[in-house]
Amino acid sequence: MIRGLVIREAESKDHLAIAKLVEAAFGRPAEARLVEKLREDGDMVLELVATNAGELVGHIAFSRLDIAVEPDHFDALALAPMAVAPDRQGSGVGKSLLENAHHMLEERGERLCVVLGDPAYYGRFGYTHDRASKFESDYQGPALQALAWGEAPQKGRLTHPGAFSEL
Repeated sequence: MIRGLVIREAESKDHLAIAKLVEAAFGRPAEARLVEKLREDGDMVLELVATNAGELVGHIAFSRLDIAVEPDHFDALALAPMAVAPDRQGSGVGKSLLENAHHMLEERGERLCVVLGDPAYYGRFGYTHDRASKFESDYQGPALQALAWGEAPQKGRLTHPGAFSEL
């Protein structure tokens, strides 16, 4: 645990700093634009920031994901992006963000989250490709992983928010 690390919900006053942080973490502006577009389109479900000594050092976003399970639809989440300031990567900021977010989402009744990322990293938090392997998705592959907190579909068609198509 990082001494003095504060995890809280993002506020509109954080948006510029979030954009700068996300761009620095990914080395390109595409993911920062994704965050802005998810907000604009009303698809953002949860957005947290991590601060240390008043400095923004991390950010995580969860947006609404649809799973078409004929004849119905199921609301799930897409985790993307998660960003940590380059000089703070590997220090536990990402872990703190993810664990806090998972707790909040589960408390709010969310039941399934999907991520496209490094299996070695996200596997530490319970995400597995096995859980996501039967979903139809434009992003299907070993990096597509899921985590369930309750009853949730095992298969169906994943539809990410439109903002993802602009990446």
